Amino acid sequence: MARKPNQKLKILYLMRFFLEQTDEEHSITIADMQMELERYGISSERKSLYHDIETLKTFGLDIGVKKTRGTEYYLASRDFELAELKLLVDAIQCSKFVTHRKSHELIKKLEGLASKKQALSLQRQVYVANRVKSVNESIYYNVDKLHTAIAQNKKVAFKYFDYNVQKEKVFRKKGEIYYGSPYALSWDDENYYLIVYYGKYDNFVHYRVDRMSDIEVLDQLRDALPEDQRFDVADYTKKTFNMFGGEDEVVNLQFDNSLVNQVLDRFGSETVLERADEQTFKIRTVVTISGTFFSWLAMYGDKVRVVSPDHVKEKYVETLKEIISLYA
Repeated sequence: MARKPNQKLKILYLMRFFLEQTDEEHSITIADMQMELERYGISSERKSLYHDIETLKTFGLDIGVKKTRGTEYYLASRDFELAELKLLVDAIQCSKFVTHRKSHELIKKLEGLASKKQALSLQRQVYVANRVKSVNESIYYNVDKLHTAIAQNKKVAFKYFDYNVQKEKVFRKKGEIYYGSPYALSWDDENYYLIVYYGKYDNFVHYRVDRMSDIEVLDQLRDALPEDQRFDVADYTKKTFNMFGGEDEVVNLQFDNSLVNQVLDRFGSETVLERADEQTFKIRTVVTISGTFFSWLAMYGDKVRVVSPDHVKEKYVETLKEIISLYA
């Protein structure tokens, strides 16, 4: 008896049909399966399709059954639930470091993880106030290279640049190469930062990944941390206030009670809140004293006060005076 054509492809087309066309709200019948296979020139008998469905279930597809007027089949679960895919789409659209083109490419790939009917609900726009997308397409690949260096315990080499008023790249150190030992990538204030350790100086420095170019993963092992030192990226980013450096200081701050949420968001839920009076509370924490820290304080006006140390209070006052002098 002559073998029917394309029979080896039958179960593969059937699996694709389940993946693309079915979900909990959209099911198919045996007749639907036969019609779909006919599109590819494959004839099939009902009995063989029952066997194929059992084979797909054994392979790992979670095929469910609905009893309506007849028997209908559908893919009951996937690696990602629809709500999870929507969350990922929202995150991509909101990510400043992902360009418009790359956002579109990634979302199209995520749509492939849902049925075609479900994918329609992934084509959505998330509104983000003052959204700015990166123009640096290479950041996507820079992040991948840096993750590789960290995983392989290797040093990296790169160039670092700023933009001038003509929006042109101006390389620091006249284009000289930076070398460093990468220990973490941090996503802070909608930007990716590489945190690098320099054993010679026993300190950490951070770089904006979208301002890095010509990144190379070197064969050299990265500088090892001192035996008594453990790097905590969460603690580092919490102290540095949007990644702008300065001297670390223990400060005492007093806030209006209405700012509890903002304080816990900034310093972490483990922060101890001490009642100062009926309207205010105090915290004691380590921060990096910088213009960015003072800008954060200024956001809350008279609802926050630096209690101590005195030299930090004085520096904050001087910063405010300099701003006021621009309008005098």
